[in-house]
This record gives sequence, C-alpha cells and structure tokens, in this order.
Amino acid sequence: MKITSVRAYAIKIPPAQAAAIEGNRNVEAYGDYTIAADAWTSIYSRNHETCLVRLESDSGLVGWGEGQAPVSGRATAAIVEDLCTPLLIGRDPFDVEYIWYRLYSAMRERGHITGFYVDALAGVDLALYDLLGKALDKPVYKLLGGNFRPDVPVYAGLGGTEPEAVATQAASLVQAGYGALKLHLRVANPELLGIVAAVRERVGPGVSLRVDIHGTRDVSGAIELGRGLERLGVNWLEAPCQPEDIRGQAEIARALDMPVATGEWLRTVWEWRQWIEQRAFDVAMPDIARTGLSEGKRIAALCDSFNLPIAPHIGGGGILAVAASIHYSAAIPNFQIMEHSHGAHSWKGSIATSYPETVEGVFPLPTGPGLGVEIDEAAVERYSRAPAGR
Repeated sequence: MKITSVRAYAIKIPPAQAAAIEGNRNVEAYGDYTIAADAWTSIYSRNHETCLVRLESDSGLVGWGEGQAPVSGRATAAIVEDLCTPLLIGRDPFDVEYIWYRLYSAMRERGHITGFYVDALAGVDLALYDLLGKALDKPVYKLLGGNFRPDVPVYAGLGGTEPEAVATQAASLVQAGYGALKLHLRVANPELLGIVAAVRERVGPGVSLRVDIHGTRDVSGAIELGRGLERLGVNWLEAPCQPEDIRGQAEIARALDMPVATGEWLRTVWEWRQWIEQRAFDVAMPDIARTGLSEGKRIAALCDSFNLPIAPHIGGGGILAVAASIHYSAAIPNFQIMEHSHGAHSWKGSIATSYPETVEGVFPLPTGPGLGVEIDEAAVERYSRAPAGR
C-alpha cells in the first residue's frame, strides 16, 4: 500500500450563535479573532478552527487526521502541502513512526522543532493511524498496543466570572453525568477563590475540581492561589505561570501539596525532557493533535519512567483530536483523566456524520476501524478555507 494523495484543509465552523463581545472594553477584536486587551492571554477565534489532513492510498482507503490549529489553520495546511507532501507521496503508510521522524528531521536544522510545523506533522500522523486502522480493520488503540482500560474518564470544562453563574453551570454538568470538572479562570486570586468556593458549595465534596489559570500568575501569586485552592479540595492547579518559565513552575510545584498540571505547549520528548528533569509538574498534559500519536506514545513512556501520570489536553482541538486522544488514553499505562468540552462537542462534530460521544462522564472505547470518526467530506469542503493538496 502506498500514499497517493495528500490534502490539507483549514476549516472554520461558525458558532450557532454569535458571541457578544462588541462593547466589551476588555476585549479587542479583529475580524474573526479576539484577544483580551488587559492581560497577556491568547488570541481566540469566534469560530471553531482547525487543520484537517486527508491521506488516500492506492487501495482507495482514506485516513483523516488533525493538526490542532485554533487560529490560523491556513499556516498548518500550507506546511502539510508544501513540506510534508513531497515526503509522503509514494510512501508506505505502515512506516508511520519513520515518517514522523523523517518529517521532523527535515526541518530541525532550520529551527522548526515546535509550533505550526510540528502541529502539521501531528495531523499527518493521526491520518496515517486512521488509514492503518481501516486497512487492518482495527481501532487505533489496538495498533498502539491495546487497551489498558475499558473506557476513558473525562472532566468537563467550564468558565465565567460570576460565582453563581459558574456554580449553576457546574451543577448542570454534574446533572449531565460528569463527576469531574475543570474551571477556566483568569480573574484575580480573591475573586477566583470566591468562584471556586461557590462551585464547591453547589456540587459538594464528591465532585473532582480542577482549575486552569492559563499562565496568568507569577510564582508568588500562583503559590498563594494554590494554597487557597488546597483548602477548597481542588485536585490540581493547571498552567500557573508562563510557558517559558520552567524553573518558576518547578518552584510552584515544590511549594504546593496539590498537583500542578501543565504541558499543552510541549510537542516532543526533547521539550518534555527539560521539564521532567526539573520536576516542573506533577501531571503531564500532552495534546495529541500537537504531538501526534507516535510522539505522544514516546512522551507517555518517558513520563511513565518518572512515575508521572498523563492527562491529555484537548482545548480547541476538533473532533478528530478528541477521537485520537481517546485511543491514546486507552493505550497508555499512566493515563489519569482526559479533557472534554461538553458544550462544544457537537459543534466540533459538524464535519462528521458519526463520532465518539460520552456516556455518564466517560468515553466508551470505539469498536470500529481507525479513529472511529466518519467524516462528511461535503461539510469539510463547505467549511474549508483554501483547500490545498496533490
């Protein structure tokens, strides 16, 4: 079997209801993108954006993958078209790990060892595994070594700035079957602790809570916050300080009794190794639509050798990223829990006719071949911006 066609699609799926940001003085907008004007926070799209990769073989089988691109999917798509395709056409897709390493090596001397380039490699890697699963009539987790567990537990994400509103949202997620929640919060420490206290009071002690502050604290502020969260029985503090500050994050991890979780921006074992050497976290959060499954397995093995659990990050990833993360979570020994966006799940699934769904706070393992997502190619074309490929 040989790869005969490679296509990349930068897609934008508009929300069912437009976000009301106009008139908010704390948010700046430019076209489809928004960013907080008063903090060092990420740029966001009003739409669901990502980059899809379609591989076709000479046997007629098609594999789909995703390189997570919550903004500027065209950059990732261009890398697939311009740099990956020449090394993929005519290649045996069963050489999947060699292909990742060959593609990575093609640009490492030029300094492209992370970022959009490695995201593109992840999209190719996921598409290869989907193709191989279909060729062998096996779910991808069987190709990764088999399942360590019968299903994949998840936590549901939520956010907001008003304690009662966030508590009400949390209660509705618990009612929907989730026993674990993660609060995305960026407000000052006193206000943040008030929100978490309101949620804890509403959902009770039996619900597992996590807090993600998106790198918005310095070391002392993160430690102060973490100690307050410990008193509220929070299970982890995520991304407390800026991604470049490995030593600062290590200091936070040492100072707190609660686990510190991080790593969504780390794409390869070489990056992860530096953080592990300094014991800068307690829970690793690789994003499979940024690492790929091949490199994701190497990251899991490295973490396992240091007795570190894995909690895969999803964030803005689409439905193929979710599916790939389910297979990954099933196939590693040191899995803890997986991220899930309950409210955005069907939105992300707009490009598919079928995809995995949660049942009472877990994803049952897919039983069909490949990643278990049936892509609607007409929908992909409809949502695509400048589809490219050969």
